[in-house]
Amino acid sequence: MPLLEGKTALVMGVANRWSIAWAVAQAVVREGARLILTYQGERQKKTAEDLGASLKASKILPCDVGRDAEVAGLFDSLKQENVRLDVLVHSLAFANREDLERPFHETSRDGFSLALDVSAYSLVKVAHHAAPLMSEGGSVVTLTYLGSTRAVKNYNIMGVAKAALEASVRYLASELGPQGIRVNAISAGPIKTASARAVKDFSSMLAAVEQKAPLRKNTDPAEVGDAAVFLASHLARGITGEVLFVDGGYNIVGL
Repeated sequence: MPLLEGKTALVMGVANRWSIAWAVAQAVVREGARLILTYQGERQKKTAEDLGASLKASKILPCDVGRDAEVAGLFDSLKQENVRLDVLVHSLAFANREDLERPFHETSRDGFSLALDVSAYSLVKVAHHAAPLMSEGGSVVTLTYLGSTRAVKNYNIMGVAKAALEASVRYLASELGPQGIRVNAISAGPIKTASARAVKDFSSMLAAVEQKAPLRKNTDPAEVGDAAVFLASHLARGITGEVLFVDGGYNIVGL
């Protein structure tokens, strides 16, 4: 029996076929979940609709997580249609390119606020609105990276944002646990996505993982999708507040 048969999964962050969220969306559908996708802005609408159609998504809805009214509107519309959520996948992050390219100590005040707002606070906001729809419990999964706990060259403000995201996972897990809602993060190895191009010298990060990770390879997005299915399923019913590494073991290796 598919692991998510009869479940409804909301996946936020599918930007294109190379995004991690797309791999997660494919995996949850493969395991029997009813899929709902969101997109951010008119530029992503057509792509999201095409990708959603290919997976037979039941809904493809707009949601700019930087706007409280849009986040509230998304979940209000689902509530009005009596949608019960079982899985929420938060795969959203953003920082200004100039704040990634310059030294971290030169990060602008506005850039710092923007990165933490989109990359970390958005999880808090969407979890707040999703919780009432998880009437039978559920699973919230977000995406993080090793730069949250190590000073990874050129990752800069995104590392700080991911640290805030992981702390948010723990606090949300503690508060939502009594409602049967689990909150976890997947720390994936570097993956060649469109957004990753904003990280200066990203190819060096890929090369380092391939050379040093115990499995001697880079992370396949499908591996992240499978891990998300696990965390969303009954198999992970005793796991919450955790960061699951899917990086070929790179995080255990000394530099």
